[in-house]
Amino acid sequence: MKHFNIAIDGPAGAGKSTIAKEVARRLGFVYVDTGAMYRTMALHFIRSGIDPKDEQAVAASCRDVDVSLRYENGVQQVLLGGENVTGLIRTEEVGNMASATSVYKPVREKLVELQQALARRENVVMDGRDIGTCVLPDAPAKIYLTASSAVRAGRRYKELVEKGVECDLAEIERDIIDRDYRDMNRENSPLRQAEDAVLVDSSCMTVEQVIAAILEAAKSRGLEVE
Repeated sequence: MKHFNIAIDGPAGAGKSTIAKEVARRLGFVYVDTGAMYRTMALHFIRSGIDPKDEQAVAASCRDVDVSLRYENGVQQVLLGGENVTGLIRTEEVGNMASATSVYKPVREKLVELQQALARRENVVMDGRDIGTCVLPDAPAKIYLTASSAVRAGRRYKELVEKGVECDLAEIERDIIDRDYRDMNRENSPLRQAEDAVLVDSSCMTVEQVIAAILEAAKSRGLEVE
């Protein structure tokens, strides 16, 4: 039986993970957070003291790293060398390292194989930067989820403030714009909207409206919901 896969792509801070998790929960699908996998690789590079501009060192380090997934109560956990690092990978430092090193082909090859294997075994909702274009090009339902840089920065600022982290809104937006540029202009698997993806701009939408739009798009592409 062929499994139904939903691919959600979009820039940093568009709410992909939040939305994808809830869509997966409602459908009873497996949620695959590819960003967490790249962040786990990034944490490995940071711990190894690797300069993100040193492509050779990054490539060499890929041969040693062990990234794996497990699910606890339906929630994805990422493991680095057997250590659960799910709670350690959401810092700005790790995010920036992930954006800088995900441009390298060895990093992408290491993780795409695992992602594709999951999608062959399970009904999945998978989010990232190149899911519909490269990782799951045959996914029946593809979504490109975006929002303005100002809206995305505001969301990130609120999230950090609620955690008690001191931050600057303008600096956060600059980082987001810089990350967008890197993601959209990298040589390997750049961020772009797949030709057959449904565009969802969440700038002026509630979470519930975004979820409804994605479920409707999936149903229009053949998803049968009981």
